[in-house]
Amino acid sequence: MALFYNLLSFVSMILSLYMWIVIASAVITWVNPDPSNPIVRALRGLTEPAYRYIRRWIPTNFGGLDIAPMLLILAILFLQEVIIRSLKGWMVAS
Repeated sequence: MALFYNLLSFVSMILSLYMWIVIASAVITWVNPDPSNPIVRALRGLTEPAYRYIRRWIPTNFGGLDIAPMLLILAILFLQEVIIRSLKGWMVAS
């Protein structure tokens, strides 16, 4: 039981790290970055697959504004706050 609890904590920590990567990627797009910069390429490489998956199911461009990062952050927060927290609470209660 403790192993599963620790695994959930680890997954939550990885999701938090990925959320900050998504935020950094979204902020970098505001300044018209150099596409050959290794940091920009790494951020895009880490976030574009998730954005592409979201864009396949939901139209995300509204007047030049891409809401895919916001939807991804909301999905991460949902996983952390609802799913993981519920599982942890269930484990503590039993």
